[in-house]
Amino acid sequence: MAAKILDGKKASDSILQQVRKEVSELRIAGIAPKLVVIQVGEDPASTIYVNKKHSTCLGAGMDSEVKRLPENVSYEELLSEIRKLNEDKGVHGILLQLPLPQGLAHRDALATIAPEKDVDGLNPINHGKAMLGKDAFVPATPKGIMTLLEATKIKLAGKSAVVIGRSNIVGKPVAMLLLNADCTVTMCHSRTKKLADYTKKADIIVSAVGKPKLVKANMVKRGAIVIDVGTTKNSKGKLLGDVDFKKVARKASWITPVPGGVGPMTIASLMQNTLKAARQIEKV
Repeated sequence: MAAKILDGKKASDSILQQVRKEVSELRIAGIAPKLVVIQVGEDPASTIYVNKKHSTCLGAGMDSEVKRLPENVSYEELLSEIRKLNEDKGVHGILLQLPLPQGLAHRDALATIAPEKDVDGLNPINHGKAMLGKDAFVPATPKGIMTLLEATKIKLAGKSAVVIGRSNIVGKPVAMLLLNADCTVTMCHSRTKKLADYTKKADIIVSAVGKPKLVKANMVKRGAIVIDVGTTKNSKGKLLGDVDFKKVARKASWITPVPGGVGPMTIASLMQNTLKAARQIEKV
């Protein structure tokens, strides 16, 4: 039996509809949630992502601003811009688009964003709270992954999960969220030997590497849930995931497509985080 598709587009549309409703209610009360995205340089891929976030934010009824800084901006100037936004009472969410140009360290910049406005969930304080299972802003992609897993209606407690990839943006946070959901979690990465030995035993596989067809059918247990976070463009411009979708779909119980799976959930989750920040800051 073919796997059921975890439709990120459908799920994200539902989330955005609810966000629009709540934003409309806040505006009636005189509160306009606002997200500011900082983009340094003119990386084409980053520009596409930033524009999508901007248009989705406006579509959800929120105020949105893109603050574009030149690639040669000094590190102190970047931090100064972040501090200004921290102090701006009209701004509820701040997002620093990554990657930054070479020579600008993103960790200190992310740590400068006020935790209560850190809607991308990358400030160390939010990372730490999430690790402890406390209320915190969770990075948008891991948040979206957990929403999709919840949509399966399958009880996560006790399940064996393998996360492939250990980035601070996806791999580590999603592993922690799965652990907090009472899964038994194994983290694999580029130095892991015999990857299939781990994935074959997993009830849930989350792959966030960016290596097309890394996860093959013979690496997947029948009935597993497979979440593909990978996005790589081939020479023809086609977007490819980490999973050999057609073949793995014959064994999995649930699977996300690329595109149309995790991607749409990332921006929808960002909108949820921005709405949450506005509510907490405005105390409504």
